[in-house]
Amino acid sequence: MDHAPARIAAISLAATAGLLIMKLAAGVISGSIAVLGDAVDSGTDLAAGGAALLAVRIAGQPADEEHPYGHGKVEAMSAGVAATIVAIGGTFIVIQALRRLLGDQPHIDVGIGLIAMVIAALVNLVLAVFMRREADRSRSMALTAESKHLQTNVVQAGTIIAALLLVAITGEGIFDPLFALGLAAYMGWIAYGLVRTAAADIMDTALPEDELSVITEVLIAHPEVRGFHRLRTRRSGADRHVDMHCLVDSHLTVEQSHPIAESIEHEIEAHLPGTTVVIHLEPDDGGHHGPMEVED
Repeated sequence: MDHAPARIAAISLAATAGLLIMKLAAGVISGSIAVLGDAVDSGTDLAAGGAALLAVRIAGQPADEEHPYGHGKVEAMSAGVAATIVAIGGTFIVIQALRRLLGDQPHIDVGIGLIAMVIAALVNLVLAVFMRREADRSRSMALTAESKHLQTNVVQAGTIIAALLLVAITGEGIFDPLFALGLAAYMGWIAYGLVRTAAADIMDTALPEDELSVITEVLIAHPEVRGFHRLRTRRSGADRHVDMHCLVDSHLTVEQSHPIAESIEHEIEAHLPGTTVVIHLEPDDGGHHGPMEVED
């Protein structure tokens, strides 16, 4: 089992917990609703990070009798949980920002807020880079979702830093809740994207066009394959599943045609690591009219 995804998720979780405490204290002391809102978002990060850590641990387990296709779907559930948590955090920030806009504008200690947000931006940037690399290597949907979440944290920190600088320059505290609203809108957009990603996996959406093209190119490279149909593809977490019917010379025996299927399966897996390919060979009935015919 690959423990690297779980390890980096655990590191992210520990860092988020530390940032939560720091930003909560800075938000209360500075009086900045934007900083306090970002502290609340760190709380949602903590919950989402916990879900991601649990998901990659479960998804990393091998297929078993009850789960013959593996446990990858749990990563889609994790992405859905992350989206929900981000949306809840954004809603809280909207409520607090509107209260501040409709009420009095208290004094904001810009210095404390700036120090906290600069530290938060740097930590999240480093975590996002490393988690994205690990997500690409392991093809983990949970880590991909979490890396995007961390990227939003960097943007959030930059937004709040800009708001605090405007407050310091102009002396107008209204920039603090206004930027908090913009932050909440951005969080809503990210939550929407995570929901779409999770839904695509849960609904067994076909693989993207570039990956389908790879499969087709492998088939075309085999002159023994006279056509194929019933090509079905889907993703389950970091894994891909492909099945199809391939037409071969009707005079070939099972012993002669079996290596053809094995060769195709190995080549597709080599181009798309983590792909399970199932091929049903059919005798060509003579209806094909070229080196490769794709049937519906």
